[in-house]
Amino acid sequence: MLFYWSEPEISIRIVEEKGRRFMERAEFYISQIIEKSRLKETNQFIHHGNTTILEHNVAVARRAYRIAKGLKLNVSEKELIFGAMLHDYYFYDWHEKDSGHRLHGYYHPGLSLKNAIKEMELTAIEKDIIKKHMFPLTLSPPKYKESIIVCLADKLCALEETFRKKKLVRIPIKVD
Repeated sequence: MLFYWSEPEISIRIVEEKGRRFMERAEFYISQIIEKSRLKETNQFIHHGNTTILEHNVAVARRAYRIAKGLKLNVSEKELIFGAMLHDYYFYDWHEKDSGHRLHGYYHPGLSLKNAIKEMELTAIEKDIIKKHMFPLTLSPPKYKESIIVCLADKLCALEETFRKKKLVRIPIKVD
């Protein structure tokens, strides 16, 4: 009887450990892009609900990675994560009343791409992820698997963040 009760605890520990190892590569790329860019600055701007732009981008990157791995898709992990981390790469709160924020949903992918290109060289996949993550609001459909995954992950995260009823529990993000 004792063995029966301890077995689930061991299984839970194994699953948690596999989950940690599973996400290690994603977390490596997330911390790498935060270091290479001005992403830390986006942590001061609210995006959806009470989630900041940085928190949203990290959530999208993690979700996209889990989708790709869960479906056993052959993707470029680095490009998937870098594109997801830069898909909303702008430095303002779009909720504030300002004529420059009008039609934010249509224009921020281009602005995010412009900001990212100023700071680093991007691959065609990373550019496509950033430019087309708002499909179908923006008319051009994603061209690559990675772009489609980030587009889907972004929608899922945005819905969760917008309609979350409980107070947000902050997920640790390495920003040092």
